Parts: sequence; structure tokens; C-alpha cells
Amino acid sequence: MLISNSHLSIRALRMEDKDILVKWMSNPTVLQYYQGRDEPLDMEKVTEIFYDPDTEDVQCIIEYEGVPIGYIQYYLLDEESRQAYGYQDADEIIYGMDQFIGEPEYWNRGIGTLLIQTMITFLTQQKQAHRIAMDPQTWNTRALHCYEKCGFQKVKLLQKHEWHEGQYRDCWLIEYKR
Repeated sequence: MLISNSHLSIRALRMEDKDILVKWMSNPTVLQYYQGRDEPLDMEKVTEIFYDPDTEDVQCIIEYEGVPIGYIQYYLLDEESRQAYGYQDADEIIYGMDQFIGEPEYWNRGIGTLLIQTMITFLTQQKQAHRIAMDPQTWNTRALHCYEKCGFQKVKLLQKHEWHEGQYRDCWLIEYKR
């Protein structure tokens, strides 16, 4: 177990998680906010994307009261991302993270807030992160509200930053600063 608190735990992704990832990554309700409804993933694509042996991302499953409900990954920002986001200080430790709750019945219950708060604590205390950066799409107001409630602030608009459902979408660069 990587992280565990009262109801939430975050553990490393395992091979036996492939089926649940296929379920989440083929659900149009989930894909509307992550990946896009026009790009559902089958077992082959899940294996290719989530089980790439060359990735440096730390890939995890989110469990709530022992039930797998979502996915999160965190990673040190690479040089290309640091430049794109405008981070100049090479000595600064900056992590990025991406996440989704793949079980819609767990949405709107405060679990996302608990998850983000837990990850902020983990990354700033255990990984010594100075900043945590994310780039949610501008229209995803529920996610943005959650992130801002947890202390993230909008830094800059990233125009046409992410391909989603047949078009490039604007995203916000948001950050949590220790």
C-alpha cells in the first residue's frame, strides 16, 4: 500500500487490474471527462497505455473502503513539460498528476477532495515537491472546483492543449505551491 488513511487507499497498479481499467476506459460517462468518448479502450489498448514498461509514471489504483474506484498517476515533470508550462528553476521539484474516479456512483461524495488532499500531503511531505501541476480542461468545472478547494490555483490558460473528442481543447495549468 502506497498511501492509506481512514477510507481511502492508493496502491500500485497490478496486472490483475486490467479488467477494471477496461471497464472504466470503455464507459462513456467516465470517458466524457477522461480520454474522450470517441476513444474507448479495449484490453489491448489498456495494456499498451497503462502497462508500458518504459513509463516513469507511478501508476496506482484508488480504493475507497476496499473497493477499486479509480486511477491516479504521478510523475516528476520532464523538461519538455517544464518549458511548456513556463517553469524555469531547474532545482525546483515539480510533480504532475492525473486521476479519475472510474465508478460514477462514487462521484459527488467528497472522495475526489479526499484523494487530492491525500496526494498533496504525500507529494509535499514524502517526495519533497515544491509544486504540483495539473492541466484539466477548462470546461471541467467540477474537477476545477475540487482542485481549487484543495489549494490549487490557476496559473495560465493553455490554448488548444489537449485533443479530446475530435478537437483541441483549452486547459488550465493549475498548481499547488508548497
